[in-house]
Amino acid sequence: MSIVSRTAASDVFTDYASVQDYLFSLKARGLKFGIDRMQSWSGALGHPELATPVIHVTGTNGKGSTAAMLDAIFREAGWRSGLYTSPHLVLLGERVQVDRARLAEAEILDYTNQLRPVAEAVSRENPDEHPSFFEFMTAMAFMQFVRKKCDIGIVEVGMGGRLDATNVVSPEVSVITSVSLDHCEILGDTVEKIAYEKAGIIKPGKPVVLGHLPPEAEAVVRRVAAGMGSRVYSIAEEFGGDITDADYPKTNLEGGYQRWNAATAALVARVLMRRAGGNGSRDAAAKDWRLTDEVVARGLQRVDWPGRWQRITVGGQALILDASHNPEGAQVLDDNLTHLRATLGEGDEGKPIIVTGALGALRARALLEVEARHARELHLVVPHQSRACSYEELEALVPRSFTGRIFHATVEELFPAPDRCALSDERAPIVVTGSIYLLGEVFARLQEGVNAEGRLQDF
Repeated sequence: MSIVSRTAASDVFTDYASVQDYLFSLKARGLKFGIDRMQSWSGALGHPELATPVIHVTGTNGKGSTAAMLDAIFREAGWRSGLYTSPHLVLLGERVQVDRARLAEAEILDYTNQLRPVAEAVSRENPDEHPSFFEFMTAMAFMQFVRKKCDIGIVEVGMGGRLDATNVVSPEVSVITSVSLDHCEILGDTVEKIAYEKAGIIKPGKPVVLGHLPPEAEAVVRRVAAGMGSRVYSIAEEFGGDITDADYPKTNLEGGYQRWNAATAALVARVLMRRAGGNGSRDAAAKDWRLTDEVVARGLQRVDWPGRWQRITVGGQALILDASHNPEGAQVLDDNLTHLRATLGEGDEGKPIIVTGALGALRARALLEVEARHARELHLVVPHQSRACSYEELEALVPRSFTGRIFHATVEELFPAPDRCALSDERAPIVVTGSIYLLGEVFARLQEGVNAEGRLQDF
């Protein structure tokens, strides 16, 4: 039973700035893990998470790209698709999209006015039961999927899986794209521990699709799935272990690792089709997913996911924007930079200028070790986030073997106007890489008249 209600007229937010302040006050209370509070919160809202079929996606890397690929595939098949991801790049509404139209400010205001009194009601006796910022946004996503009558929702896990707020869903398929060391202070300090947290999204009897996982992580996931009676499908078994094989799905997103993600999305589609009995269900109770190989191939060529080895031009200068924010991402960045340099020629002139910033020493060290091997110059930037590494921390992590020049910079200095880049390199694109928050700040500078919502980015 839902207890959704509206506040008294005097308590209703009437402008978006007030909503931003309110949501920031929730964010300022900090992170809250565990799904008991989210289950109570969802129950008070009438369980909107159960009203729309869902694909649930987790992974250390690749979960956002895979979610975007699934969204493109479903829309190509004629489904109205909802997409919930985090964090946003520039605007809060990017987190909740239907047919790739982001949640508008007016919608966020309306949902906040609906949700706030419910949040106050469920936490009246115990303030710790008040929904967190992420839980608030998660509820908003579920409600938008219902309001817009979505045929399917693609839901990306915020962090981990087992204790993530999104784990109240009952998915058609659970997806684990990759497992490596990240957020170790929360998820555990070994690949096996992190795999267990991500395997927490597996639901009894529901299929599981695995992307490119290390053997020790896959063993943990398979053990959890066996205990749940859930069948496991892996891209290695379906397509083989070599992404250069002709059978491996291709996507318009650049970078070899995106073919792992494309294979993962394609396998989800195949699993759904097989469960429904092939190219159109013969079982009236099963869905006709309409996810033929042709539809999947077209969808994978129409994926829109900014900041993943994305090539743009600003003021005549070629740029590559890439969110490579952790050690596994640094390995992918190494491959991409190696391929890039192969096209630029020999010597220092064939090395790109790299702009970088990161959150946390573990991430920064891995990134800078890779960047130092490939960069002619390093421009260090401190994203406007409390967890960001300082200039001094970043410079201390640059390997001593690096012989190029090191600069301290700001996004505002590097991109003084939407059509201007202060750096210039006629021979090579400038690579902006590292934290997704850094990329968000760059995207905001490149858009005229946009008021970026950076203070609501982190979680």
